[in-house]
Amino acid sequence: MARPTKCRRVEFFPDNNYFVPFGKPKCEVEEIILKVEELEAMRLKDIENLNQEQCAKRMEVSRQTFQNIIDSARNKVARALTEGKAIKISGGDYSTKLCKLKCMDCDNSYEVNFKQDKTSCPHCGSKQVMCNKKLGFCNKWCK
Repeated sequence: MARPTKCRRVEFFPDNNYFVPFGKPKCEVEEIILKVEELEAMRLKDIENLNQEQCAKRMEVSRQTFQNIIDSARNKVARALTEGKAIKISGGDYSTKLCKLKCMDCDNSYEVNFKQDKTSCPHCGSKQVMCNKKLGFCNKWCK
């Protein structure tokens, strides 16, 4: 049985998450799904010009896992460009450096850096706070 996939740390989310070749209607184009962590791997390596070890450290994965992620990302982007396919950025196994919390007393939802105090609500001071897992973030940071 395979090990479960660990969350990869992601620091960037694009404003645009769908790209279609010019002149082709969206409904007529096959799409390739680029995972959020695949985009992050390309951003760190190709835009920030970090080496593989630095990239792996930032994403909190091994160097081999980073290499697998970036190889997959580059393959998908190359296929989309050469075959005229759309790119949709969506999904994956990732987390952010933020933890989404919810106060059970005042119903306030808020984000904190995973290193910050998560024991009390900044709105009402209540100690009745819990990780809001329904928002789709890995609860790795909320421990």
